[in-house]
Amino acid sequence: MSDDTNLTRREALAASAAVLAGTALAGPQATAQVDHSQHKGMPGMKKPETAPPPPAAGSGAFVPPTANSFYARTIDAGTAVAPGEPGKDYTPTITPNGVTLPFKIVNGVKVFHLIAEEVTHELAPGLKAKLWGYNGRVHGPTIEAVEGDRVRIYVTNKLQAPTSVHWHGLHIPSGMDGVGGLNQKSIGVGETFKYEYSLWQHGTFMYHSHHDEMTQMAMGLMGMFIIHPRRPKGPRVDRDFVLLLSQWEIRPGTYRPDITAFAGFNTLTINARSYPGTEPLVAKKGDRVRLRIGNLSAIDHHPIHIHGHSFQITETDGGVVPESGRQPETTVLVSVGQTRSVDFVADNPGDWALHCHMTHHVMNQMGHAQPVMIGVRENAFKNQVKSVLPGYMTMGQAGMADMAEHATAMGVPDNSIPMLGAEGPLDYITMGGMFTILKVREGLTSYADPGWYPNPPGTLASLATSEDLKRDGITL
Repeated sequence: MSDDTNLTRREALAASAAVLAGTALAGPQATAQVDHSQHKGMPGMKKPETAPPPPAAGSGAFVPPTANSFYARTIDAGTAVAPGEPGKDYTPTITPNGVTLPFKIVNGVKVFHLIAEEVTHELAPGLKAKLWGYNGRVHGPTIEAVEGDRVRIYVTNKLQAPTSVHWHGLHIPSGMDGVGGLNQKSIGVGETFKYEYSLWQHGTFMYHSHHDEMTQMAMGLMGMFIIHPRRPKGPRVDRDFVLLLSQWEIRPGTYRPDITAFAGFNTLTINARSYPGTEPLVAKKGDRVRLRIGNLSAIDHHPIHIHGHSFQITETDGGVVPESGRQPETTVLVSVGQTRSVDFVADNPGDWALHCHMTHHVMNQMGHAQPVMIGVRENAFKNQVKSVLPGYMTMGQAGMADMAEHATAMGVPDNSIPMLGAEGPLDYITMGGMFTILKVREGLTSYADPGWYPNPPGTLASLATSEDLKRDGITL
């Protein structure tokens, strides 16, 4: 597929029928995005005027049940509360490589605006794609609110096809659930729809298109939806990271993902970025850290593993895990359509890998038809091939790492990146894809990237000397 690839037949038919779908509503203008390096409040936010009253008895308004419910709640449904304020009622989350969606308060309601549109997005340095996102971003900005808030979310469709938005995991009125054709008319091209409901859960949720999902989610229409508890229990976390996992099939030289791929995706991302394009997660020694991990990959589950620390799984997408049911882990399996929240104390200074433990998920643009070259006697093979292809260089006889380094030195095809990694502080890092780095430091005065960790003397693995081997009776 080339840069100017036409729409699929399905998309073309959907776009031509868009004028028949939906009811257009006028929406507010989008406000500026919030950069996570600041955390000084949301643009356009003002003091609440009045809190929405609880629904009157017998009014027919949606009120979730107050008993026999499994999802997390700290206040009764229908309780009148003022809109939650960042910094006061909760510590704002951090979305590495992303932003939080700003809001304004109108008569006690938090008002948000999402704009679905085509976006040219950099998945990693040297790899760009024409995708679909929200508010000029892939993935969409993180929506953040507080249990008990009433939210009004406008969605404007600037795509070439109808769309809708599903609020994944939320217990809301059926007509707000966002499944096109079932719960609502699809949002036609150029139309703006309004979703409005109260939040009676807290936890880690997601949002995504629920119209022609195979196309629209494969193109990037998704984001995270965080709801903080109105009455939190226990100590507040210091660093609250949001990580959305996804996968793409982007062949070298092309600029649009292959939406018909069913297996063997070649680009794996955290917040729509592959290593070495992923921002590090920075924490100060002693910080309480939360990782909110969502998975909207097409087909693959992801066992997310962290080095140097152990954590507890504190929340699923269904609610809070009771303390009696928690156990220490270093890996959490996040299946397709799930979220998991894990908590730990950053008590071990260093640079620590955080990655999917599916080994082929820490590679970039990995093909699936290469011959196995491991163990090939390079000189004999190379001489035979050179008789046909002068200048041929054998790669892969010692594994994938040498292929990545050769490719970096020799250059790669247009709009593609080496399969593995980048230069690290001590050697070439042979990891890519769904990989990032947790950087824990003592005495931080800011959460900017502190650079590479300076290992204290005596704590760095090094080449054994002959004296070492002799002393310990190691015979080579």
